[in-house]
Amino acid sequence: MIHLDDDQVRSLLPAPADAVALMRETLLALADGSASVTPKSQVVHEAGGFANAMPAAWPERGLLGIKWVVLTPSNRERGGEMIDGLMVLSGIDGSTRATMGAAELTALRTAAVTGASLVLDDRPITFFGTGVQARSHARVIEALGRGPLTVWGRRSAALEELRAWCAVHTPQLELRTTTDRAAALRGAGVVISALPIGLTDQALRRGEVAADATLLPVDYASMAGAEISRTGTVVADDPVQFEALRSLKHGEDYPHASGTTGDLLRSGRPEGLVVAQNLGSGLGDVVLADVVARAAGSSVPSASSTFFDTGVL
Repeated sequence: MIHLDDDQVRSLLPAPADAVALMRETLLALADGSASVTPKSQVVHEAGGFANAMPAAWPERGLLGIKWVVLTPSNRERGGEMIDGLMVLSGIDGSTRATMGAAELTALRTAAVTGASLVLDDRPITFFGTGVQARSHARVIEALGRGPLTVWGRRSAALEELRAWCAVHTPQLELRTTTDRAAALRGAGVVISALPIGLTDQALRRGEVAADATLLPVDYASMAGAEISRTGTVVADDPVQFEALRSLKHGEDYPHASGTTGDLLRSGRPEGLVVAQNLGSGLGDVVLADVVARAAGSSVPSASSTFFDTGVL
């Protein structure tokens, strides 16, 4: 067994475009039921803090693992990280292949699922938020050649930090930043949102976004709230998990998902507004963790090696 910290994981993760291809396969597996995934299991360990267990298996590809993610808001007062986590990857014989930090893995997985969903809409992209996900999404969007990217943030200083980071890490991406919400949404066909989960003052209103926009939230209902979502088609990466979390994370009046994001990848985008909820499936984490473990020279090879060595990466 090997253990990899987040710095090691970062150096071994697949390139963003390759991660997008892998997450497309993951979304299709979630749609056709070939993977075994359960909704996140959550426990509360302090006021506002919780921990999620995210197991997943893909039997036909020999993949099995679980991600443990802990959110501790009180860490901010102590100058620590609010989110921490661990990925455990098992072999086909049930032994532990590898453990690894989950932060870098999660950041790429989330952005790569968004990247796989971008095939649904080739119009201009606006991103709401200036945190870790703004950076990971910038990498993916640059890799897909989908610029320019407009980013909205409340604070000019945060936007300036993002511009400086992108100048170094995504130099081929045309980045536009603004603190003007209306300007950020003007002309946007795709709106990706990664604001703090639970916000109630940022939900999109009717008429604020194009009636046929594609909304790709990674923040539950912070922007893609019930009001706007009821006007279109709602799908989810994992509808079973979505339904388990819908009333708690989105609200009782939030519409049910009519299908999976993978369904739309196969059949095409319907007319009108589309909301594709990316809740974060443990299957995507397991798929990327397998790539990392093999790159690190794990002593227990995965049965999925044939799949990854035949042109997907």
